[in-house]
Amino acid sequence: MRIDKWLKVSRLIKRRTVAQMACEQGRVYINERPAKASLVLKPEDKVHIELGARAITVKVVSVPEKNVAAQDAAKLYEILEEIRRPPEVLEWLDEQSELDE
Repeated sequence: MRIDKWLKVSRLIKRRTVAQMACEQGRVYINERPAKASLVLKPEDKVHIELGARAITVKVVSVPEKNVAAQDAAKLYEILEEIRRPPEVLEWLDEQSELDE
């Protein structure tokens, strides 16, 4: 199964087009290498995704032949690491400093 479809089926990314864009933008890595959307995924592969303030690394447990039920989606992978970063840009802070001048 292609990585973009697997990301959608596993529900790590909501839509396949978003998964394709993430791959094109270099936000998806398979075994520490940038992944193209067409890359065929295998069990035991390590997938790293960086989206916004969230980064997640998972190990592929299984690759189904077709879509799976929502409650079974989490069984397709094992979370190795998950990072949530705070928003880095505080736009209101810049606006406040302009008002003070």
